[in-house]
Amino acid sequence: QVQLVESGGGLVRAGGSLRLSCAASGGTFSNLGLAWFRRAPGSEREFVASIMWTGGMTFYADFVQGRFNISRDNSKKTVDLQMNNLKPEDTAVYFCAAARSGLARQKESQYDYWGKGTLVTVSS
Repeated sequence: QVQLVESGGGLVRAGGSLRLSCAASGGTFSNLGLAWFRRAPGSEREFVASIMWTGGMTFYADFVQGRFNISRDNSKKTVDLQMNNLKPEDTAVYFCAAARSGLARQKESQYDYWGKGTLVTVSS
């Protein structure tokens, strides 16, 4: 069983940056595919970014438009999401997810473990 705990959320002004981090415990972290999803107020949870177990392949949602970067540190068992040039529409609860497949998937159903989320609020 893998436990995921997100941190780094908070309040930031439009144009600012935040770095989210997700720490894992249990399981074999280096074998996991990892991702970030988000749920904006009144919306469904949506894919943000994912990274393969090797770290060599990443995917991003179209709305990211080069503003975010996902990275992993297998020695620390963490996956980070660096978010730059934040916009008010990025306001959401951000969730970390892990997949036993090791692949960088984009659908919620393809992930086996989830954190409880961290809130990001971007003011205009």
